[in-house]
Amino acid sequence: MLRVLVAEDSATARLLIVSLLSSDAELTVVGQAKNGAEAVALCESLRPDVVTMDIQMPVMDGLEATRQIVSRWGTPVIMVSSLDPADVSRSMLAFNAGALAVLAKPSGPGTPRFERDCRELIATVKALAEAKASIAEEQVTPAGSGAEVQPAPIATSRPGAVAIIGIVASTGGPIALRIFFKELPAKCNTPIVIVQQIAPGFASAFAEWLTTVSHRKVKVAVDRERVSEGVVYVAPDDRHLTVVGGAIELVAGEPRDGARPSGTVLLASLAKSYGARAAGVLLSGNGSDGVVGLKELLDAGGTSYVQDEASCTTRETSRAALEAGAVGMTTPLAEIPKRLANLIAGRPETHV
Repeated sequence: MLRVLVAEDSATARLLIVSLLSSDAELTVVGQAKNGAEAVALCESLRPDVVTMDIQMPVMDGLEATRQIVSRWGTPVIMVSSLDPADVSRSMLAFNAGALAVLAKPSGPGTPRFERDCRELIATVKALAEAKASIAEEQVTPAGSGAEVQPAPIATSRPGAVAIIGIVASTGGPIALRIFFKELPAKCNTPIVIVQQIAPGFASAFAEWLTTVSHRKVKVAVDRERVSEGVVYVAPDDRHLTVVGGAIELVAGEPRDGARPSGTVLLASLAKSYGARAAGVLLSGNGSDGVVGLKELLDAGGTSYVQDEASCTTRETSRAALEAGAVGMTTPLAEIPKRLANLIAGRPETHV
């Protein structure tokens, strides 16, 4: 039985979250907090497996409570945010405080997204129960600070080298992406396209946050825009992101493996359009999204990398990729950007 602490100042929202979590036979809510200070105190006395945390709370807000809980006990924290624009923007700062996931606050019974919100909350709690959280050591520029982030320096790629990089991630992905870009050499300016499974309504805030931690130009992908060197493109809400003939195409097709945007759809498009000149990367995740597409890219002559289990927040995607033959061996997270840079510079890997 997984033990969960719920921190939420709204009695109505708290009751709903507790009810949803309690409906699953594998979860039990061991404590409820009305503010961040209570959450820290209850975490110390109850030692839950996972904490769900609101952002705006009296006495101590969710960001500070998350920072204290993670620094003291390494307990996985899931930030559960409203879709108010201010809350959405602040919720991305939770990753800097050590939170491992950000979800939309359940919308309530009878609403179109209720069933999906329920499944996502329960699945994320289960996926993160065995994870160990930590606070990033590097300093980042707060989102919305107005600081201008300069794009990566432009350098011409070797003819025939990797022309585009596709990255797929879900649970634990933002933390992995922060490390990925920290280790990626600044001179590596190959276009990067990302499918990060994140709650609807959060794509723009996620792109802004990734700009601050990557020190690169990051934007939500726009239909028919040509991909450019030095730019990172993030999939928008509820559309498949593909790249065809060097241009972005957003597709309103059926979900693939339960996901839209789908990592498999993205990587399959790179396999078809770029073949051996594409590289695909699967980062931390708790599903199989991207696995089939990565195998297609590998079969088309492209290069595939999968984050190893030891460095993943959640390991299901890594295991699925190995089982499907989408990669010959997994790679420690910090090594993936270095190997990509070598490949782009004309020093191909002997193992993929």
